[in-house]
Amino acid sequence: MFANRILLSAIALFCLSFAGPAAAFCGFYVAKADTKLFNEASKVVIARHDGKTVITMVNDYQGDPKEFAMVVPVPSVLEREQIHVTENALVDHLDAYTAPRLVEYFDPDPCRPVMAYKRSNLGLEFAATTESRGAAKALGVTIDAQYTVGEYDILILSAEQSSGLETWLVQNGYKLPEGVVPVLGGYIAQGMKFFVARVNLAERGKLGFTYLRPLQIAFESQDFMLPIRLGMANARGPQELFVLTLTRGGRVETKNYRTVKIPSDLDLPIFVKEEFGDFYKALFERQVRREGGRAVFLEYAWDMAWCDPCAADPLSVAELRELGVFWQGGSGNASGGKAMARDVFVTRLHVRYDAEHFPDDLVFRQTGERANFQGRYILRHPWSGTAAQCQAGRRYLSELPKRYEREARQLATLTDWPIGEILEKMAAGGQSFERIGNGADPWWRTIWPEHR
Repeated sequence: MFANRILLSAIALFCLSFAGPAAAFCGFYVAKADTKLFNEASKVVIARHDGKTVITMVNDYQGDPKEFAMVVPVPSVLEREQIHVTENALVDHLDAYTAPRLVEYFDPDPCRPVMAYKRSNLGLEFAATTESRGAAKALGVTIDAQYTVGEYDILILSAEQSSGLETWLVQNGYKLPEGVVPVLGGYIAQGMKFFVARVNLAERGKLGFTYLRPLQIAFESQDFMLPIRLGMANARGPQELFVLTLTRGGRVETKNYRTVKIPSDLDLPIFVKEEFGDFYKALFERQVRREGGRAVFLEYAWDMAWCDPCAADPLSVAELRELGVFWQGGSGNASGGKAMARDVFVTRLHVRYDAEHFPDDLVFRQTGERANFQGRYILRHPWSGTAAQCQAGRRYLSELPKRYEREARQLATLTDWPIGEILEKMAAGGQSFERIGNGADPWWRTIWPEHR
């Protein structure tokens, strides 16, 4: 139980482009590694500023509610108004937003120059209203269908030209990788539709969960810490803990344990798309071993106002206030509280702990650092069209096997998976290691311009 593992000890004194990793992140988000991947996992959200703290504790209790009991150490006698019950969907949303993510890129035609496109700010909602359908139609985009399926709002789109579809997507808050228009155009030429989905948080909340709703407490203390020691007394083994902090002062790290960034911005074989959960668990377990089981891992650090790419929408002002972000003032705007959040920095820390390796409670500090970081893993799909019609295309084909080999060895290093099995899966998925040409034109191609 969460209470028995995390908060039982006393507090003595009282949180898309195609360029290389150096460029903006972007990309098409396809999967995330959220807390559901890990057994015996607990989540805590800490909103903190100027000594004022709100802790949201997610209970993983699965038994009869009548048997549930929670003992929470607090720095003082709390008044009734300092205790609150909130919804699981809020923490699930923050979990999804900060989770390590898998993104896809599609190589452009190597025989065509790649044009650059400006990125837009992230929007928060879309709806196929009569007005939006008319605006889409003017761009050559048709909203063929609109559904709410479970917790997802879904649109099915068709388009007459890639530039119109790109404009519609940008206007509706989607970031697109630079050079994506030729890729969209190829799909449009094939008569394909476009499935577009967003999470509907209202419907998600209505579905309910099997565990109890989170409890929240608000208090003031100079100590920025989280007690974990007594929670290990009845533990059956190492515990997973995710600490999500919301602050004004930048990235949060642990003072008394080493904080290590999870490996990120790495290219992986395409088959990992179907095994992303297994991949990330293997990666994390290897990092725990590498650090001797004594490190806290940084999985995400970013201003809440935007994300790139997004594994979920940023939280609204109203949602953040519910989680304790008191310094933003109001609960939203006239459109229903969906205003973009500002002046909030979110940090996601992940720790696997036991009594031997974590003898002390977690003590935190705000670093003042606001550099963006996320656990991001990349699939790069090769160009599927004809590429041997120009020198750049032939060079591109000749270099693909080297790229595949780098991806295979990188995956083996991150996970300790056998390289032989990785190579077999890549070959079965169409990532051939056979060298195609040497990348150089034969002498006779250089004579006549039409062959260059």
